[in-house]
Amino acid sequence: MSSFQFEYNQEAVKNLKIEDTSILDRLVDYRHAREARHKKDHSQRDKRMSLSEAVAEYVQDGDILGYTGFGYVRTSLQSDWEVIRQGKKGLQSIGSPNTCQSYGVTFGNTPYTHASYAGAEMRGYDKYFSENIKSGRVKILSDWSHGLMGLGFKAAQLGLPGVFAKSGLGSDLVNYNPYLKVMNNPMVKNGDPCVFVPALCPDITFIHVHAADMYGNARFFGPAVNDLALAGATRKLVITAEEIVSNTDIRWNNKGVQIPFQNVDAVVELPYGAAPGYMPGCYYWARRWWEKLFTMMSEGQEHMDKYVREWIIDTKDTRDVLKKLGGVDFMINQKRLAKAAEADNEDSGVSFKYEPWTPNTPPDVFD
Repeated sequence: MSSFQFEYNQEAVKNLKIEDTSILDRLVDYRHAREARHKKDHSQRDKRMSLSEAVAEYVQDGDILGYTGFGYVRTSLQSDWEVIRQGKKGLQSIGSPNTCQSYGVTFGNTPYTHASYAGAEMRGYDKYFSENIKSGRVKILSDWSHGLMGLGFKAAQLGLPGVFAKSGLGSDLVNYNPYLKVMNNPMVKNGDPCVFVPALCPDITFIHVHAADMYGNARFFGPAVNDLALAGATRKLVITAEEIVSNTDIRWNNKGVQIPFQNVDAVVELPYGAAPGYMPGCYYWARRWWEKLFTMMSEGQEHMDKYVREWIIDTKDTRDVLKKLGGVDFMINQKRLAKAAEADNEDSGVSFKYEPWTPNTPPDVFD
């Protein structure tokens, strides 16, 4: 139980119609989060377990779940889906972007959000999430820009109560975010307004990486987005990795080793843990799968329920998902596309041309 009594931006509380503000407390209780991190066993020990074990042990009903990666790039999709399979309830989502939150909305796993951008760039934005906000199936607890949320994670990583910023002053966000307060720069007598951004401390975060050792030292490439800050901000951290390598390999091939074992609670070997998304250097994203998803989002509740049930509830694990995506042929093709796209492989003869998904697309084509 926190020793703090929190005071929120009352205009935002009123605008968002939040009746009981205690639901806001844990995200910004940086002292409780620091204490939780300090109490961890920081020894260098074998932390390997299965994904189902990690979700069962470290995700509790009502937790604040931090989303990582960027939309469909190195996102911990298969971990997020396992949380839904296990029926965790009352979750709050936070991430920038927050593209993956709608999977948890469909069957009531995630009724609360600390909202940020939700979409997949050229594939569209999340109309389904918008409709669920309007219908009341999802409650916005705070609204954020990428930059402001990132500053909150960074403050938590550094163990600070928060930071001052100029971001947000030119928008209406401060009127819809109970955590943000416009204050005068304390170093200036007057006339220098700033936004105070509190430290943001999720309960549990999954980060998918290219490689990790059994202790949790993690190596990944491509955009880090907020993942390095989240690794230090979250109370509990699970690393999922395309492969588990030796500690010797981590030491000798240390380029890209960006998360230290002291932060990590569990390590999961999870090849294709970002599928059907994009894992830099490993596999390309399933373009037509995403196009169909965003079509279902705009078609309404019944269509989205069916799609989420088919791909999450009715699949046992990542292997089941890969079989549905096309199995070995899919895996080989997506690896070839990713390597060619990044100029790691010869790209002559590799075609990225494809026909976008339509209702006439064969039901087993998702690449």
